Amino acid sequence: MSTPPPPTQLLFHHNASLATHTTTLLTITPFSSLPAPDQSLFKSPPTNAFVLTFPSTIFHPQGGGQPSDEGHITLTSPPSVAFSVISARHSITNPSQVLHLGFFAPSVPPPDEQPLFTPGDQITQTINANLRNYHSRLHTAGHVLGSAVRHLLESQIEDFDELKASHFPDSAACEFRGLIDSKWKEPIQEKVNELLAAKMPVEVEWWDEEDFRREGLERLIPRGKNGELVKPENTDGGRWRVVRIVGAEVYPCGGTHVERTDLCGEVRVRKVGRGKGCSRVGYGVVPGLEG
Repeated sequence: MSTPPPPTQLLFHHNASLATHTTTLLTITPFSSLPAPDQSLFKSPPTNAFVLTFPSTIFHPQGGGQPSDEGHITLTSPPSVAFSVISARHSITNPSQVLHLGFFAPSVPPPDEQPLFTPGDQITQTINANLRNYHSRLHTAGHVLGSAVRHLLESQIEDFDELKASHFPDSAACEFRGLIDSKWKEPIQEKVNELLAAKMPVEVEWWDEEDFRREGLERLIPRGKNGELVKPENTDGGRWRVVRIVGAEVYPCGGTHVERTDLCGEVRVRKVGRGKGCSRVGYGVVPGLEG
């Protein structure tokens, strides 16, 4: 029986401001040699694509409603060969491992040549910091929106709850149990604006089950479809990572965030849709604060 690969340490869980990181290359695999389940994670990979793994990463993999980071990887010495990372995902076959998909620039090596990195190489990871900031603004804005809707409507709608969210630029939205009338769009926008203007700190904490209960937030304990406890992965001490908007809401969350609500910039509440007992409130952040 082969030894499973080590879990990838997710450095952004502890310090989302890291834009560069030096580590060791564990594996480099031609995309065509990946197991089929892992290949299915990536749509339309480029010709001559490779997948890299590392013991640690600053790249946020797509998941939790947040898009993947992008960036590049170079040999630490000499820093001449560049590998462009266009997508990072958690492996299906080894879920605790992060796969970094990309290609050598400029589109080398040819198919009959070996990759320009080898396992054991010291490499430097660099993310696109502007893109990361945009994703972080969107993610925090989604939690601000969820908090605003809960504040306004939790007592107004029977069996209300926040269900899930997407923080992708073209489809950002939060979904709720219960039917939200379109008349609430403006009050929701006003509450969002209030939470942004309050410059509320956004803090990361690490909780066990007892922490959720102590805060009266048992409903937030991560569970599967059948009510089973979902154990945290890639975390220190087996605890769940939670994001607290101080003075507003707490969310179990593995994503990246800005440090205060006002750093989201302008947040615009879009369409309020309803159907099958649920509602979807779309939103967006105004680009231009990156860099």
